[in-house]
Amino acid sequence: MEAGNETVLRKMSVFGEVLYNEGVDAAGSRGPARKKTGSGTGVRKAAALFLSLLGPGVISMLANNDAGGMISYTMTGATFGINFFIPLLFVFAPVSYIIQEFSMRLSAVTRREYRELVCERFGRGWSYSSMTVLVISNIMYTVAEFAGMTAGLTLLGLPMWLADLISLLLIASVTLFVGYSGKERLTLFVGTVNVAFIIVAVMTRPDITRITRAFTALPGGAAGLLGGGALVFILATLGNTIAPFMLYFQNNAAIDKELTASDIKNGRLDLKIGSALQPLFAAVAVICGAALVNDGAAENALDIINAFTRHIGPLGGGLFALGLFNCGWLAAITITFSTSYAVAGAFGCARSQNCKIKEALQFYGVFFGNLLIGAAVMLIPHLPLAMMAVFTHIICAGIMVPDIIILVKLTSDKRIMGAFANSGPRRAFGWAVAVAFALMAAVMIIALA
Repeated sequence: MEAGNETVLRKMSVFGEVLYNEGVDAAGSRGPARKKTGSGTGVRKAAALFLSLLGPGVISMLANNDAGGMISYTMTGATFGINFFIPLLFVFAPVSYIIQEFSMRLSAVTRREYRELVCERFGRGWSYSSMTVLVISNIMYTVAEFAGMTAGLTLLGLPMWLADLISLLLIASVTLFVGYSGKERLTLFVGTVNVAFIIVAVMTRPDITRITRAFTALPGGAAGLLGGGALVFILATLGNTIAPFMLYFQNNAAIDKELTASDIKNGRLDLKIGSALQPLFAAVAVICGAALVNDGAAENALDIINAFTRHIGPLGGGLFALGLFNCGWLAAITITFSTSYAVAGAFGCARSQNCKIKEALQFYGVFFGNLLIGAAVMLIPHLPLAMMAVFTHIICAGIMVPDIIILVKLTSDKRIMGAFANSGPRRAFGWAVAVAFALMAAVMIIALA
């Protein structure tokens, strides 16, 4: 009977051997792949296979380049220009990959939620503490997403409250798509709009020689690393590599996508693509910001957009605003669903993007509630939203340390993972990440004391 169930699960998965043996539905639909009856070309098959591999990994990585993150990267470039921050982004990329790989592998092997396993192995206290950290951090992130989205709309002459409301409705519209696969295709499409940042970077006419030198020359000693507030931005850059919502979204979306242990290889490929795109777009944002050196302090996203308009014209400012809107939209969807999974699950309610609203009222209720809080807080006057975005990534990554430790322990436990438990090097890297983020939290506390 167990063998029969395993066969069914393998056929239901988008990944795994079904991809190779039966081909991939060109529409990218979830479930059993249909055999090709036509004479599709090798290029079309390869393209369909590639698209089918994109999923929770790419989405969570791109969502981590949220509006707040892109504002933070742009401010980094505007403050320090083109220097060691750009290669630093790629140095930190493996950190993001390994934590997401742990989360994906845990769900693929156990077919259970991270929250459930924490409760079972470490007790309700740790489970509810982890969920509380997630909810608080997600509200902070959501405020930053609305700040990025509304900034572009206010350029069109809309009052802030109306821009905020339109942003809220556009994010909520994702619930009209039935099933996980439909929502996944929408968010992947939204992610492609990140190319707007590349266009803006080209329009700023960056110095290619300086970009190359950033990868080949060492920073100028400790003074260069710690002076001028650089420490804050270094911590923000490290903090922006992972976030609590990424762990929860990756874990639950992989379950919704019906990944199994046989899909781990292709799940890792999905993550590798995401972990390559995330620092690439982040580096592009730093390059964009470098054009604004000596332009003055920016207190919000609108200041940054106006600065680009002055430097490269209305088209450049508009494209940057479009990029921020896109990042905020994609991230708000991902972040808010991660809250819904955790909270609805804690109370034993139906929780899946495959459910319609009437089938999971509590799940979608949490989704809308999180959005409403974020939209309301964003309207509080005189909030320094740009610096809030910077510190949000430092704080949220710092309070995630217990979750990193728990995730390493869970994925190293052979009673849970069997043959898919962490290898020695993978476990060591996981512990190194936990130590690095614990040190980051300690430095943050000392610096702010």
